[in-house]
Amino acid sequence: MQAMKQMVKESNSSVTEFIFMGLTVQRELQLPLFVLFLLNYTATVVGNLSLMNLICLNSHLHTPMYFFIFNLSCIDFCYSLVCNPTMLMSFVSEKNTISYAGCMSQLFLFCLFANSECYVLTAMAYDRYVAICHPLQYTTVMSPKICCLLVFSSYMMGFAGAITHTGFMIRLRFCSSNIINHYMCDIFPLLQLSCTSTYVNELVSSAVVGTIIILSSLVILVSYAMILSNILHMSSGKGWSKALGTCGSHIITVSLFYGSGLLAYVKPSSAETVGQGKFFSVFYTLVVPMLNPLIYSLRNKDVKLAVKRTMKRVTS
Repeated sequence: MQAMKQMVKESNSSVTEFIFMGLTVQRELQLPLFVLFLLNYTATVVGNLSLMNLICLNSHLHTPMYFFIFNLSCIDFCYSLVCNPTMLMSFVSEKNTISYAGCMSQLFLFCLFANSECYVLTAMAYDRYVAICHPLQYTTVMSPKICCLLVFSSYMMGFAGAITHTGFMIRLRFCSSNIINHYMCDIFPLLQLSCTSTYVNELVSSAVVGTIIILSSLVILVSYAMILSNILHMSSGKGWSKALGTCGSHIITVSLFYGSGLLAYVKPSSAETVGQGKFFSVFYTLVVPMLNPLIYSLRNKDVKLAVKRTMKRVTS
């Protein structure tokens, strides 16, 4: 982060601050949307913090699967701190501004957590593959050391992607226009404001995002292909149900996150598609982090048991 701040100081951009246009310019929608997204923010923070506390406080949840879920909740919690405040401010302030350095920092953190979530979801797919296809070797293959290595690698690859995006963004010049058609500092809205060529940035962004999508999708698809093959060879209906039950939550999370993310990052070419991009950005930056704790809690016997035990400790 210190190196990034130094790069920001050395930038030759004449723009010192940016103004967020926000999600909508219709004044009659400002208050209802503020209340809606404030509730969303509260639910995201409470939900993810509660799930993290449950996993920490209950020993029967100290397994590889819940270790990954803990990290997913941690990322979603940090995600909400980066994205939600600027969204909420755009509804209540006349002029929602952010400094140049603040904008680059927000872009870096946004890319860090988005990329890291992709890789953590990928690691979770591999975990489910080992649990279903190699149950006898599960504790050996998914040892604490391996789990920590997978999560550490996820954060490091997320960091590498974020520093690449931000480093190439800082090299651009922003001369006059400083109104961002978004509620946060995102890649494409910033590229539209640059007064210098963005060709290299678009190339690098495509390469980084493409690498993440290809690597993650390949591991996830291969993992689930192997899981499906294993399920088809199961003779008992109970085995089918258990296998599908352990994968269902992860499949829903991956579908929501990747689906809305891909739709948001189809490069906008008109005012209409810019609005659509903002809508899908709202979904994967604000809605998905709120839904993840619910997805991994509803119909989950282990989490329900953890809630009962925790409540018993608190009331006793």
